[in-house]
Amino acid sequence: MSTLFEPYTLRSLTLPNRAWMAPMCQYSADVSGPGTGVANDWHFAHYAARAAGGTGLILVEATGVSPEGRISPADLGIWNDTQVAAFRRITAFLQEQGTVPGIQLAHAGRKASTDRPWLGGGPLTEGQGSWQPLAPSPVPFDTGHPVPAELTVEDIGRVVEQFADAARRALAAGFRVAEVHGAHGYLIGEFLSPHSNRRTDAYGGDFDGRTRFAREVVDAVRAVWPAELPLFFRVSATDWLEEGGWTADDTVRLASVLADRGVDLVDVSSGGNAAGVSIPTGPGYQVPFAARVKREAGVPAAAVGLITEPEQAAKILAAGEADAVLLGRQLLREPSWPRRAARELGAAGPQLPLQYGRAA
Repeated sequence: MSTLFEPYTLRSLTLPNRAWMAPMCQYSADVSGPGTGVANDWHFAHYAARAAGGTGLILVEATGVSPEGRISPADLGIWNDTQVAAFRRITAFLQEQGTVPGIQLAHAGRKASTDRPWLGGGPLTEGQGSWQPLAPSPVPFDTGHPVPAELTVEDIGRVVEQFADAARRALAAGFRVAEVHGAHGYLIGEFLSPHSNRRTDAYGGDFDGRTRFAREVVDAVRAVWPAELPLFFRVSATDWLEEGGWTADDTVRLASVLADRGVDLVDVSSGGNAAGVSIPTGPGYQVPFAARVKREAGVPAAAVGLITEPEQAAKILAAGEADAVLLGRQLLREPSWPRRAARELGAAGPQLPLQYGRAA
């Protein structure tokens, strides 16, 4: 059997395979009224299709822990009970298909208050319902972006509690994996990097200061997330800056620190915190970062980034470079990718839903 289709256990939770769905924003929630931030029929159909396609773990897209923590007005949120109730429909169906439901808890920081990508993705204007982005320092993400408000120490404490409250609601919504979003230049990642964190207090300066917010969020989430369920942390392994940014060495060090605080797996991506950088993309281009976390920090790691072919995914796992692979755009193109992968690898893959049995 290919390692890709071997079960994987973290704490008391066993995931049926190692072909997982990466969080990908759909920008499809209602933008006002009682449906703000609420999962709807699009989200149900989107996630249900990938569960029926045999995906072992689905990490629901970046979900705002507060209204101002959304990337766009159309992002999902988990700051009220209406949102929790809507998620229950999705998590119940995923579990019926044998898929583990997970959620990424997020705060967009200085990259908040932007439009949907297909409408340009730029900063919203006041007439479009913009709001004040928050950040560790008053440094805009890019030219044309607003100067974010610098968080006070009291503000930081409030955001930490918002993450904890969101984790409580995620559990009530039926999720079995929680992932703290510390990547792609959003709030936690902004604190990590000296490129975006210019603070001189206890939340800035050296590695310990810049990682303090991440540690506090992880501690707060772990305190309310059940001991028998796993906690993930997504990190951008590098800012892809020649100097003055977050590095792969920093990521290995952070992974070890977070593992000691109850993080069970590090989801390793890269980039997103510095505008205009050149990223040498190619098939599996981020896999070496995950391999370093797994090898040097001794922490379970998942690899993501232009992993598209079954043999490619199987080789990553067989070589011990990661414990699981996260597929993004490939699962948008091909919801049943895990079933094709099992056929091509000659593995005993996910069973078809009974309703599709005639297609076997």
